[in-house]
Amino acid sequence: MINREFRYSVVAAAVVWIAATVACAFFNLWCALICFATGILSLLIYIFYTQKRYREIAKLNDYLSRVCAGFYDLDVQDNAEGELSVLKNNLYKMMLLLQSQNSALRKDKTYLAASLADISHQLKTPLTSITMMCDLLKNETDEENRKKFTDIIESQAAKMNWLIITLLKISKLDAGTAEFHADAVSIGTVLKKAQEPFLVTADLRNITLDFSGVTDFIFCGDENWTVEAVGNILKNCLEHMEDGGKLTVSTAQTAVYDLLRIEDDGCGILPEDLPHIFERFYHGKNASADSVGIGLALSKTVLNREHAKIEATSTEGVGTVFTIRFYKAVV
Repeated sequence: MINREFRYSVVAAAVVWIAATVACAFFNLWCALICFATGILSLLIYIFYTQKRYREIAKLNDYLSRVCAGFYDLDVQDNAEGELSVLKNNLYKMMLLLQSQNSALRKDKTYLAASLADISHQLKTPLTSITMMCDLLKNETDEENRKKFTDIIESQAAKMNWLIITLLKISKLDAGTAEFHADAVSIGTVLKKAQEPFLVTADLRNITLDFSGVTDFIFCGDENWTVEAVGNILKNCLEHMEDGGKLTVSTAQTAVYDLLRIEDDGCGILPEDLPHIFERFYHGKNASADSVGIGLALSKTVLNREHAKIEATSTEGVGTVFTIRFYKAVV
């Protein structure tokens, strides 16, 4: 690489070298010859090493251009000493970071596209039902049928409302904009608030809610978000239980964690579905027709934010057990 700076430095060095040689010639010819030879040798050494440095810089420039074009399969690690070697190693680290971020962005883009497709599908079903019922209502004169259609519209609208609100909550959690408090929270208070929306439904379906095994304990978390998480688990259990069933909630304490156990006697979860029940939009074979597969995903996201761990075990035809461990210390 030959540039203006290099040419100017060579010309300046040559001028100084010639001036020094001429000055030495006034005193002694041998001195002038030595000055001339030393100067030309120094100039050649300077040109050699400077051009070598510029060639290395040119390689790094070409490398950066290829990285900008999306080629990350290059290796410029250098174990030699010197400023350029340090620069090469730092560029290599930067390339690895960019490669990692680029890979993460591609995954996020794929995940976003899949999520949007799932959301569109989940919203399309109730919206189509509402549209059909509205068309039928236009020409329906029978009061009983009109009430039936209206009830369906209300049910589907409520489903869409719950779906949209839950998706917004998950989006806030993903974006890190959800406000989480680290307060001393009573599990008894959480369970009391979490079960309230389902008391009427449980009573109408003759489902027994057994909280006799609950011993209150205090954990560090956000009460409102924990109520949301536990409420979604209760909702999931009730959706998979037959009328007249029993939902049992109990607690236990160890030196390491406090345990919350929620057990139903519903249809259970198939072994092949069990590892995926906390994934978003996953719909198992035993899932109810109204299930959209985001309630448990939201619960796990919330509990993870509180450094709690949720697990599920199930036996088909017997029931499902959800266990939540609230750790007393986070390492």
